[in-house]
Amino acid sequence: MTSLAVPSPATASLAVAPLFDLERVLASIDTMAAQRPVAAHIVSIANSDDASAAELSRILAGDVALAGRVMKLANSAFYGMRGRVTSLQFAVTVIGFATVRTMATVALTDLDDESRLPDDFWETSTSLALAASTLAPRFAERPQDALCLGLLAQMGVALLHHNDPDGYAELWATERSSDARRTAEVQRYGISALRLTSVALEQWGFPAGMLEPLKQVGDLASFSGALLRSAFEVAGRLVDRDHAEVPIERVSCGQLRERDVAPVLEQVRTDAAELRQALLA
Repeated sequence: MTSLAVPSPATASLAVAPLFDLERVLASIDTMAAQRPVAAHIVSIANSDDASAAELSRILAGDVALAGRVMKLANSAFYGMRGRVTSLQFAVTVIGFATVRTMATVALTDLDDESRLPDDFWETSTSLALAASTLAPRFAERPQDALCLGLLAQMGVALLHHNDPDGYAELWATERSSDARRTAEVQRYGISALRLTSVALEQWGFPAGMLEPLKQVGDLASFSGALLRSAFEVAGRLVDRDHAEVPIERVSCGQLRERDVAPVLEQVRTDAAELRQALLA
């Protein structure tokens, strides 16, 4: 596996960590599920063959806040339906079952509570999701699926931060590049946030097609990780003023050129605030 960046000297100071109990962290997800039963129900049935827009909208109606976010997202510029989605069932149809499940997962894991997350978490996540969605056709992927992948990619960050708020906040602030941050996470916790995301999503029955990019994002030779890797590069250029750019040809397995990046940066910059508001308001 080829590293994208060399860890900064500050990494050494973060190497000593509290005992990290993966089983306890995953068990905490079950506790969250008990607190958000509607979201948990949606996560469990959204990929079922028996699921329908009518059934999902009926369940969604039991969580007013989550239902409101689904409606707001369906009416956002991303779907081109501004002001035309007037029913919850139609909203579910517009954004798709996978996106509804993703939004329920966001609610279930407290990703919608910014007070429990590192600074600029959602600025990074929305930029990552929109970059992945915009770039998806270049990698023969569906934009809707790529949006979901981008939105959930940093779920492991939230789980690590929930279980070690001070330590992870220091790591997040110190290691700005995504690759150096993953290295520091492994040194501190024995697992990267992206790997933790894939473990949690696998536990919930998410499809293998969503898990594989999370596992392969650090391997420059892996095409399955190229879209997410490219989205991280775009997000870094937008969010971090000190970002050390990596050639897009290198991270994308040759699917992109630098001339392809400028319009993506502009599109993400334009739409990120509205997506964030739809997900969190």
